[in-house]
Amino acid sequence: RTLVRAARDMGVRVIDRCNLTIIEEVGYEWLAPFLAEQQVEVVASLPCYLEDNVDAQRGNGVFEASIAALKKLNALGYGDAGRTLTLVYNPQGAHLPPPQAELEVAYKRELAERFGISFTQLFTITNMPIRRFGSWLISRGQFADYMQLLKDNYSEANLQAVMCRSLISVDWQGFVYDCDFNQMLELPLADRRAGRRHLRDLTGVDLTGMPIVVMDHCYGCTAGQGSSCGGALED
Repeated sequence: RTLVRAARDMGVRVIDRCNLTIIEEVGYEWLAPFLAEQQVEVVASLPCYLEDNVDAQRGNGVFEASIAALKKLNALGYGDAGRTLTLVYNPQGAHLPPPQAELEVAYKRELAERFGISFTQLFTITNMPIRRFGSWLISRGQFADYMQLLKDNYSEANLQAVMCRSLISVDWQGFVYDCDFNQMLELPLADRRAGRRHLRDLTGVDLTGMPIVVMDHCYGCTAGQGSSCGGALED
């Protein structure tokens, strides 16, 4: 909260990548009103507008808690022109997400008709073949097939907009990476032989043209319509 207040006092745009269910947890009753008070944009994962699908992926009761949280955010002005509420979709299995614009229409229709919920926009994100999802693929013998799917759907046009070309990822200790996924894989910025680079080491440093650490998981961002923290890269 101290960090958010300080950033907002400086006029900095702040986004909370929010787990909707936290809003319903005991002890976090302050969260939604605080975000609204500070004009913080909310980006929240909701992998489907159907209860069975969400609970199958995230656990029993997650959908119900998510809907309750969304209603609270709507009541605070999120979902209209005043406060931005972005929902995030990712596939439940080893396939690419559908076209983002078409899915957004379906989400808005279904959530409005079923629950009276509105939101600003929908992002679709490709599942990356690392960590938990990577382990899930391996356990089902699908890792090689999924990697081939990503490679077969590679689109060179996505290279102009991948997030690692314009953003950096900073962990909680201040160490810097090319993207969130490289952070999860502990692949530090630029020359790995030099060890992890800290944010303090980059003060006044121009990162333009610095090499980006690239490995096979990067196909996840360039496949199909593309994928980034801002959703699809192509319309």
